[in-house]
Amino acid sequence: MSEVRLAAEVRTEFGKGGARRTRRSGKIPAVIYGHGADPRHVSLPAREFAQAIKRGGGNVLLTITLDGKDEFTIPKAVQRHPIRGDFEHVDLIAVRRGERVTIDVPLLITGDVAPGAMLGQEHTTVQVEAEATHLPSEIEVSVEGLDAGAHVTAGDLTLPAGATLVTDPETLLLNVSTAPTAEDIEADTAESIAELGIVEEPAGDDTTDEGPAAGDAATTDEA
Repeated sequence: MSEVRLAAEVRTEFGKGGARRTRRSGKIPAVIYGHGADPRHVSLPAREFAQAIKRGGGNVLLTITLDGKDEFTIPKAVQRHPIRGDFEHVDLIAVRRGERVTIDVPLLITGDVAPGAMLGQEHTTVQVEAEATHLPSEIEVSVEGLDAGAHVTAGDLTLPAGATLVTDPETLLLNVSTAPTAEDIEADTAESIAELGIVEEPAGDDTTDEGPAAGDAATTDEA
């Protein structure tokens, strides 16, 4: 797994106003939890944190330097702006070397299923337990050449050394089915249209009975 060192600062301003000022200064409001200690409110350098997440993923090990001391942490919850995508707040969990923790690890799908087959994904992550300083960033799953009817469960995964599966081994992760043909898609579309009661009007004369057109002479009875 990746390990990144970040210099944190103690945060003394709280609330929405304080959080906005922290973000305007190029930092991210964060809280460090764990080991029975009181939560510690800190700020992290926004640019360096974003690079750490991009490089190491959500389970990146962060060595936080605070008040001249180093400690290991991992992101527990990360809030991002819904439109801009920048980081707004981070919850960190303090960990120790040798400590085992449970995390969600994303699946990395590689390869292509057999021709005429279609891959379905039921879950994008699995839970594993691993040593805090050796957390996997992803678990690779090859679907190369799998035919319709094949499936992959959590128990089928090859886990990184030292990791233990927490997710139920019988949990279905991936399944392979027969890809629909053009005729199947056309039939499904027609059925959906019928269920919605949509009537397709035939192409043809689109004139409407709107009375005399502008400029036409109107007949009057002038006795």
